[in-house]
Amino acid sequence: MTATGKNEDTRGRVVVGFDGSEPSFRALDRAAEEAVRRDTALEVLCGWPWNPPPLPGETPHEPPTLAEETQAMVGQAVEKVRATHPGLEVIPVTTSEAVVPALVRHSETAALTVLGTRGHGGFTGLLLGSVSLRVAAHSASPLMVVRGEAADGAAHGTVLVGVESDEDGDAVRFAFEEASRRGARLRALHAWLYPALPTGAYMGAFDVPPKEGDERRKEAEALPRYEVAPFRKEFPDVEVIPDNECNAAAPALVEASRTADVIVLATHRTHRHLGLQLGPVTQAVLHHAHCPVVLVPTD
Repeated sequence: MTATGKNEDTRGRVVVGFDGSEPSFRALDRAAEEAVRRDTALEVLCGWPWNPPPLPGETPHEPPTLAEETQAMVGQAVEKVRATHPGLEVIPVTTSEAVVPALVRHSETAALTVLGTRGHGGFTGLLLGSVSLRVAAHSASPLMVVRGEAADGAAHGTVLVGVESDEDGDAVRFAFEEASRRGARLRALHAWLYPALPTGAYMGAFDVPPKEGDERRKEAEALPRYEVAPFRKEFPDVEVIPDNECNAAAPALVEASRTADVIVLATHRTHRHLGLQLGPVTQAVLHHAHCPVVLVPTD
C-alpha cells in the first residue's frame, strides 16, 4: 500500500471519503463542519481505483499518472477546506488500497466517518452507491451518509434517533452527544405496529381487542422514555422529546427526517452468505431520508 499524509493513527478525527464527485464535495463540506464541531482533525481519504505511483527506479509516464492527478485533486480539496476553516487541521491521504477496506480500516480509529451518497462509479439512477452501502455494513465507528437534497437545507434544531429496543443504547448516547454539540433538541422516535402485519395486509383486516391494543400502546410510549432516561442527567442541556408512532418503522423515520438536521440509527447487522448485511429499515432510511443519516455500530 502507498499512502500520502500524516500518521493515520490520529485518533478521534473525522474521516471523509473523497473522489472528486459532486456528492463527495457535499460530504467534504459536511465533514469539515463535523470536525470543527468536535474540535478535531479532518482526514480526506481517497482510495483505489486509480493507477498506483511508479515503483522505485521506474520512469514515470508523461503526462502525469492518475496517482499524481489524484494526489493533486485531494490537495485541492484540502486547500478548499483550509480556506473556509483556517484553524482546522486537514490531513490528505491517498492510498492504493481499495476504497472500501481503506475506509473501514481508517474508521477503526475515527470518531466519525463521512461519505456522500454516490461517487464517480455510481449509476445515475441509484439513490445510494455500493461503496456507501458496503462501508455502512462494516464500519467500526459511526458513519454519516450525507443525503444530497438535505445537505444545503436550513437547520431545524432537531436530532432524530430511531429507537427499536433496549439494544440501541450506543445510538441514543451518540444522538445525545450530537444534540449537545449542535445546541439542538433530541427526538427519540419508536415506530410500532399492532398486530405485527403479514406482508400485504392492512390494519383494517384485523379485529384487535381494545385491551391488548391499549397495552401495546403503553409499551410503545414507555420504550423511548426508558431509553433516554439514563442520559438525561449527563446531558441536562438537551431538550428531549420521547415519541412514538403507530406505523412501519421505515416510512415513519423517513417522514420524521423531513424536520431533522440528522437522523441517528443503531446498525443491527446480520451475517449472510454474502457477508454482513444491513437490515431493511436501515437500508430504506439510507435510500430515502431527507437529512444526513448516522449509523452507529451495535454489537
